[in-house]
Order: sequence, then structure tokens, then C-alpha cells
Amino acid sequence: MDALEKNTMMITDSSNEDIKKRIQRVNENILNFNFDSRFAFSGEKSTIFDKMKQYNVPGVCIAVINNYELEWTKCFGVRDVRTEEPLTLDTLLEVGSTSKSFTALTALSFVDKGLLELDEDVNNNLTSWNYLDNEFTEKTKVSLEHILSHQSGINGPNGGFSSEPNSAPTLTQMFKGEKPSLSDPFSVDFTPGTSHAYSNYGYILVQMLLEDVAKKSFTDIVDEHIFQSLGMVNSSFKYPTEKTKQLMATPHDQEGEAKETGLHPTALAQGGLITTALDLSKFYIDIMNTLRREENSFFKFNIIEQMITPVLNLDPTKFFGMTGQGLGTFIIDNGKNKFFTHPGTNWPGTTCLPIFCAETGQGAIIITNGIKGEILQSEIMNSIAREYGWTLWES
Repeated sequence: MDALEKNTMMITDSSNEDIKKRIQRVNENILNFNFDSRFAFSGEKSTIFDKMKQYNVPGVCIAVINNYELEWTKCFGVRDVRTEEPLTLDTLLEVGSTSKSFTALTALSFVDKGLLELDEDVNNNLTSWNYLDNEFTEKTKVSLEHILSHQSGINGPNGGFSSEPNSAPTLTQMFKGEKPSLSDPFSVDFTPGTSHAYSNYGYILVQMLLEDVAKKSFTDIVDEHIFQSLGMVNSSFKYPTEKTKQLMATPHDQEGEAKETGLHPTALAQGGLITTALDLSKFYIDIMNTLRREENSFFKFNIIEQMITPVLNLDPTKFFGMTGQGLGTFIIDNGKNKFFTHPGTNWPGTTCLPIFCAETGQGAIIITNGIKGEILQSEIMNSIAREYGWTLWES
């Protein structure tokens, strides 16, 4: 194995030829993704590189967990089409809304410590800003549980986030719709707990809540509660400096053209995590070990159980195969096994798909630096599932 290959692939048991053959089969057995009323994969088999070219996705990084351990991780392609620098195991990647699982777990740890209540009005602990009551919140207030399960009624906001060039609006300015923020102001648009609507603003409000309670920055809070304990040394919610950007994969749009990061400089909790597939594997392995009550796991069983227990059912034909909403997670329950996930996408061009099953100790993480990675990651995940005998997306 040459130096470049060593930096783009890691096999936990490097002498195991069966694992190498599995990697090859995963690579060579990619089927076309077709979603109508369910996940379906068909057509002629292709390689990962063939599909990357088809979808204009320059780089892909994969980590596969088997029997509660990292079995292998491998990177394909480049981190920037302009420089053609290879995507490596230590290249930093944006993972979009996969960040929300980290935010939820941190918030639930505050609940576990008695610093917050899951069903309490979040206004009671906010000191920087409060949402204003309207006809939807007169009787039912916005709670942490409502927010973490996207039942708060808080707007998205529509049109995403935007601000004046070279500015860093505060969270309060964003919520008020004041310059330099150019996003829609914060609003509660239905009675909390009566419907389901995905909300980035809700998770940003959780960021403010945690910061107000802890009197620390959100980046430091998550670092102390998760990253340090799990040895996730290449993970951070800090907005990247110019030096950090040199270590990151560049986002690419639908045409495969390199673009500047779309990360927001101050709103972090909804999608600001920068990490690696190897670091993410530590997070999900510990979650699975916690659920099987492994003695050396870091997280608390009751917190993780809360996260992956559905608080409402979802129609899988409308939610891309997901059957339930947890707290900071989505559930895929096919009647045979229960998988948990939280896909992520950051515009203009990064995607992430982690899927895990604590019952079997299996799972995988796929991160791409192209916006059409949303399709590609499902096709790769299907190839992994077939190779490792998962029940995921079985007909």
C-alpha cells in the first residue's frame, strides 16, 4: 500500500483479505436509486467512481461499522476539482443537519443534569431573547421536546439563511429579522405539538438556550460534552478560519463546480459541524454500545433511548423511507430491525448520510462534497446494506 492509499483507506484488520474483497464488492455493485413510494434500487451495476462522475460529485468518504467496531473507511476522489488534491481520511467535511443529533444529545444531557426541563417553556431559561406569544402559543408553549422533534411550529425559515456580505449577524438579529441578517424573522406558525414541520430556526433557538444556561459558547459546550470524551479531535462547530478552510473539502454544486462554503458564521447548532467520517464513527459506535449497555460506553442509556424512541410516526413515502421522528434523529423501522439516522445537506454542496442499527451493531457513514451526493449516498448505502446483509430497505 503506497503513501496515498494509506491516507485514503484504513482497514482495522489490514491482514483480512475478506474485508478487502468486501470493499471491492461495495465499490463495484452500485445500483440506480429510484424513489416512488419506497426505496428501490435497480439497473446495471456501476462503480462508485462511475456514479461520482454521473452526479458531478468530486469526493466521497465512507466508514463502515460491523459488529460494533469500525471495519474500514475509504475516501474516493478529490476535495476540490480546481486543485485535484485527493480527499483523505483527515480531510475535514461539512455534515449539514447530521449536526442536529449532536445538538439534541447535548441538550438532553442538560435535562439529565437538571439544568433544563424537556416539557418546559423554553422562554423560562432564555435570557438573550424571548419568542413573543401569539394565538398559537397562548395555551401551549414551545418546549425543548417540541423543538427537538420538529413539532414546535417554529418556521424554517423559508428561503434559508442569508445576510449582508462579510457580516456575522447575531442570533437575536436573525430571530428579529434585523440587518445584517436578511432571513425571515422567527415565528411560531402552528400550535406546538399539533403538527410536524422541519425547523432549522428551532435548533438555533436550542443553541441560544444552551449558551444562556451554560454561559459558554455553543462550540465549547459540545466540545466538553461530546468531542473531548470520545476523542473526536477533528470535530468542531467553530466557523472555519482561513487556516481551517485549507484542511476542508470544498462544496460543489449540481454541475460539479467548486463553491465557497455556505456555513453560517453564528448559527451553528442546525448544521455547523465540521468533522471526518472516522470521528463520526466514534460517535455512533458509542451510541450503539450505550444501547446494549456496554460497560465502557460514554453516553447514558436513558439519554440515548430518548433520542431514538419515536415521538411520532412518519409516512415513509413522504419522508424518504423514514418511519418515525425521534429527538434529533429519524427512525427507519421495517418490522425486522430499527435503524436510526439523521441525513445532512449544506448548500451549495455537501451531504452526509449516517445509518445505524444498535440491534446488530452495523452501520455506515457516507459524506460527499457534491450536492448530488444526496442521491449517490443512498446508492452506496444500499450496496453496503446488501453486502453486509442488513434488512434496511428490504422489499
